[in-house]
Amino acid sequence: MKINDLKPNEGSKKPRKRVGHGLGAGQGKTAGRGTKGQSSRAGKPVRPYLQGGNLPFFRRLPFMRGEGFTPPHQVIYNEINLDQLQIFPAGSEITPEVLAEAALLRKPKNPVALLGRGDVKVALKVHLQRVTKSAQAKIEAAGGTVETS
Repeated sequence: MKINDLKPNEGSKKPRKRVGHGLGAGQGKTAGRGTKGQSSRAGKPVRPYLQGGNLPFFRRLPFMRGEGFTPPHQVIYNEINLDQLQIFPAGSEITPEVLAEAALLRKPKNPVALLGRGDVKVALKVHLQRVTKSAQAKIEAAGGTVETS
């Protein structure tokens, strides 16, 4: 087989439609544009600004940005409460990877915030991105340690 032997698959190539070449060609007379009206005329028929009485697209943009201003680079945390940590034994180290293995995180890629709802009865070593003051006080009162990164 040589390069000059290669051919496209049967039916994969169609001849382009030549509009305006007489009635026998199937696209004669109005050339598929219908009769009269703005889109039947020569030149670019409709500019992006014209939208048939609607407010033009780029004038609508400020209203399409949603309610108020949403910060584009905001950090969304996985929120974990102290009462969810009761499944871990005493002395265990709590990291985002451990919480992900225990299926406690909705989105494991996001950082973790530990909140203060509930109580801790065992000493835990916590290494998370964010810990509230109440959660830190309860962990240290139970004999554990807290480190944030």
